[in-house]
Amino acid sequence: MKLEIFRTLWGYTASKAQALEELREAGFDGLEARLPLAASERAEFAAFLRTNDVGYISTVFTAYDVLPEQSATVDEHLIDLDKKLGWASELTPRFVNLLAGNDRWALAQQVDFFGRAMDVARKHGQICTFETHRARSLFNPWVTLELIRQLPDLRFTSDISHWIVTCERLLDDPEDDLSAFVERVHHIQARVGYDQGPQVPHPAAPEYAKALAFHQQHWEAIWRSQQARGYQVTTLTPEFGADGYLHHLPFTNVPVADLWSLNVWMAKTQREHFQRFNPTTSREGASCHA
Repeated sequence: MKLEIFRTLWGYTASKAQALEELREAGFDGLEARLPLAASERAEFAAFLRTNDVGYISTVFTAYDVLPEQSATVDEHLIDLDKKLGWASELTPRFVNLLAGNDRWALAQQVDFFGRAMDVARKHGQICTFETHRARSLFNPWVTLELIRQLPDLRFTSDISHWIVTCERLLDDPEDDLSAFVERVHHIQARVGYDQGPQVPHPAAPEYAKALAFHQQHWEAIWRSQQARGYQVTTLTPEFGADGYLHHLPFTNVPVADLWSLNVWMAKTQREHFQRFNPTTSREGASCHA
């Protein structure tokens, strides 16, 4: 099994050409970015991806943005999903990563939504993975595990940092059996969270060693499962981001770390971790430079 690492464009403000140059210099394999909602922007982005032969993971939100429109119904989320998956097909992504649903819905609504969302994905012929994310339906592991019991064909993007915050602890108790979830993860977003936040100031800091170790154990469990499922390629996106995630010094608002450096560090560290996990993997293209 081969590891491919994607660069997030979350919080990035420079040109796509510069982002591409930086990611190639750092040994990344592609881009993970929001689906452009304007037709002209989609056409421009699609041309950029084709011209530069860049692998693309499309991020789609149902019913508005990261935080969903609170009044939007299940049907309205599904109508929005149907429209956006049609738009996503214009960019021929590797797969679509979905931030979907609403944490306020009752379980019956969640089951109804995800059952029909999978039908919408099949209609568009898209591989769709549902991301674990606060404010959305998959905001905690226990709701997610119940959905799996009722909808075993669900596939996921694991950003377990969100669950760490929601549960206010590392999920390393013997009672925390996440195996049914791990067995259905398609994609990893590699950000290290801790009990009071979704993003540590720096994952290399010794005071966060336990949090980093927990996340790496979780990612390795996913790799083992994917190998058993016959995956030839596994994908991972280092996803340290802005928008309140990146710590700032009080009064000065100065960031405590450089965002791109954090993601390059994570890419390099996880490439090395994967090579230890799977030492027979080809090292071609595996170098990530700080």
